[in-house]
Amino acid sequence: MCPRPRVTTDEELLTATGRAVSKHGPADLTLAHVSAESGVAPATLVQRFGSKRGLLLALARQASELTTSQYASIRAASKSPLAAILAVADCMAQMAVTPEALANHLAFLSIDLTDPEFHRLALEQARVSRREIQGLLDAAVKSRELSGCDTGPLARAIQVTLNGGLITWAIEREGTAAEWLRHDLEALLKPYRSKPGRRRTARRK
Repeated sequence: MCPRPRVTTDEELLTATGRAVSKHGPADLTLAHVSAESGVAPATLVQRFGSKRGLLLALARQASELTTSQYASIRAASKSPLAAILAVADCMAQMAVTPEALANHLAFLSIDLTDPEFHRLALEQARVSRREIQGLLDAAVKSRELSGCDTGPLARAIQVTLNGGLITWAIEREGTAAEWLRHDLEALLKPYRSKPGRRRTARRK
């Protein structure tokens, strides 16, 4: 018997959609672009997601739903909570492989800000991300990588630093986006880093 044809999963189609958005932006995106990225006919995309809007909404929903698991993966791959926080910057920098790619992602943000359905998902993702960052900060304080501090406002400051850093990098274009974000994040966290002597003393207690 002939083998059954391979079925492309929704997750694979949304990954291809993300690549297409990065290349073309949401306004100029067509189902043909996604078809070229995924190898699936436009008619199949319509059958799965209903329309271009339905496809973009599914992409936004996936990004929101996967936030917690993405942070879990970062924590598992990092040697310490503070290293995980820095790895978050590397993850965000993937949106800015080029200034043009970042511009296309920011165009998606304009939809998030003006369309209620997209905004609900973006808001949920932002709140989950802040909670995850605060959790990493709490763990860094507990492990004495950071000195005691109010981690709630600091988590918010980290979000502002990372999001704003992407835009300033795209304007100034010095080094890579990952290098730029790490520099800004290191500067923000420097006053909170525990002194080596203080950490040794704390352990003896």
